[in-house]
Amino acid sequence: MLPDLPEPLPPPRDPEEGQPRLKRLEEVLLRHAREQEVSDRRWIPIPDGIQDLYEQAGRPRPLFRAFRLEEALGTPARLYYKAEFYSPTGSHKVNTALAQAWYAREEGYTRVATETGAGQWGTAVAYASALMGLDAVVYWVRNVYEWKVDRRGFMKTYGADVVASPSERTTVGKGVLKENPDHPGSLGIAVSEGLEEAQREEGTIYCLGSVLNHVLLHQTIIGLETKAQLERAEEVPDVMISCVGGGSNFGGFILPFVPEALKEGGIRFLATQSEAAPNLQGEYRYDYADHAELTPMLKMYTLGHQKDLQPIMGDGLRYHGAAPILSLLRSKGLIDTLAYPADERHVFQRAQSFIATEGFLPAPESAYSVAGAIDEALICKESGEEKVIVFNISGHGLLDIPAYREKLGI
Repeated sequence: MLPDLPEPLPPPRDPEEGQPRLKRLEEVLLRHAREQEVSDRRWIPIPDGIQDLYEQAGRPRPLFRAFRLEEALGTPARLYYKAEFYSPTGSHKVNTALAQAWYAREEGYTRVATETGAGQWGTAVAYASALMGLDAVVYWVRNVYEWKVDRRGFMKTYGADVVASPSERTTVGKGVLKENPDHPGSLGIAVSEGLEEAQREEGTIYCLGSVLNHVLLHQTIIGLETKAQLERAEEVPDVMISCVGGGSNFGGFILPFVPEALKEGGIRFLATQSEAAPNLQGEYRYDYADHAELTPMLKMYTLGHQKDLQPIMGDGLRYHGAAPILSLLRSKGLIDTLAYPADERHVFQRAQSFIATEGFLPAPESAYSVAGAIDEALICKESGEEKVIVFNISGHGLLDIPAYREKLGI
């Protein structure tokens, strides 16, 4: 996407004072990730070894027409959803986890460190590391770690070391707990702990699940497949919708469509979020990607890297900043955003309508994508417009039943 952006992407930079962060990033990120992060090539070949892993993980994944949902809504819109929940771990996160784990083994690492919010990324890293023969440590936002007991067990089944964040295992975690022993955690804190772990332990590399260019690059396999599938169906999307935390699934979904949209227009890109963390409605400026300021500063839409964010069931959306590429496109008016109330009742009710008609159980984060699609379809019902609405269901909710039970009172 870099060569096709409307203007050059503002580069990461060091703060005016203090230790240089760009040098540190070179020490904790994969060489392949660093190269892909700044590549100006439109196409980067997928190595055969990663292609094999993708096939084993169920790629290509289906694009479904939501006939029953359309009928139930009484809308003239045509609804299509990409089924990223057809994945060994239940989400799109394996697309970049497999790539990063494969590169990590190629580069001689024996262990990976990372963070996770909703748990889907942590599970994907645990899975990919197991396949590649790597050890994995996952720092998991404490609030979610405590209620997602089964997902924690899933990660451990793959052999991962799963740690509630903030933790006593890092300097960052100890500092947070000293100020607030009951801190619920945040993705920014967990990122800091994962980075500290990678710097401290020999043979360990840090893997990131969202925000940076190389992660969105790996995820564009979603949009590339969707584009080919829509062409086979002889459909052209009017609206493309998905949820946004850091931006990996939304970016992977829409970016293959953006170059043509920049030239010809015609597609509306809608990011659905929570009012608990509406980062695309924040300020477009340089900010740190983590709580402890270990990362370089990125030009992005941000709520502030140390802002306290209200815990929600869709915790994968509770992050202070949005991917730089998406932020630039947002600043140019190419991405719309819609933030739903933090009580989440509306999005879970919309997800229940989807479940009752299409049968699949979306992850709490994906419920926001479903809500956006249904709300757009109901607008079409009022206007009579026959729009083509395409949305991404980034993961399933089979391990998130407690969230549905709480929000729907079932």
